[in-house]
Amino acid sequence: MLKDKVVLITGASSGIGFTTAVTLSKAGAKIVAGARRVDRLRILEKEIQSYNGEISIISLDVTKKDECKKFAEFALEKHDRIDVLINNAGLMPLSFFKNLKIDEWDRMVDVNLKGVIYATAAVVPNMLSNKSGHIVNISSIAGRIVFPAGSVYCATKHAVTAFSEGLRQELSQRANIRVTCIEPGVVDTELNNTITDNSLHGFIESVKKMQPLEAQNIADAIKFAIDSPGHMNVNEIMIRPLHQER
Repeated sequence: MLKDKVVLITGASSGIGFTTAVTLSKAGAKIVAGARRVDRLRILEKEIQSYNGEISIISLDVTKKDECKKFAEFALEKHDRIDVLINNAGLMPLSFFKNLKIDEWDRMVDVNLKGVIYATAAVVPNMLSNKSGHIVNISSIAGRIVFPAGSVYCATKHAVTAFSEGLRQELSQRANIRVTCIEPGVVDTELNNTITDNSLHGFIESVKKMQPLEAQNIADAIKFAIDSPGHMNVNEIMIRPLHQER
């Protein structure tokens, strides 16, 4: 199912995005990878090319709708179609609301929610034209369960989960476009590095004591959803570490 599919991935420079690009490439997909850190994308490109995989890279800031449009246009110029979009770009600068880290809230809303909407809007016209496609949104367990210091982050991920379900209802039956929402728990990625609220030191230490999920676990789940039979729409996959309670 993945052989020669054109797969676009946002936030592909590290973590889940990077690992998913490699995983799907090894399964035969043609990768179009976007991220702000082009130097890291070049590392991804070199790795995929080392086993003769096919990849194209482009600078992408998902908070800018014009760049999301260019991302889709770039893929169409290379491959003439878009089969899959993986909305992976995201931030998690957790903080207690009382500390009023407004700039961080703005950035989270722009990346975690508006970036998903912009990238999706850029690819849907081609998918509608082809009457085929698959949109995979990386949400979070925080899209289900709210916790202290996560009010704004959880709000963005609740929105992504709701957006995914709305897309499914609008596009799956009518246009043959599948929609999957992936909701990981704690994953060993760079997300924790975006936390600047010093009062969360205890939270970070408690997370370090847990064996987290690996990026490969999430990449495998994404591959399962995309590689499933055409009549099968894997709508939601929630994955937690064994010892994560909430």
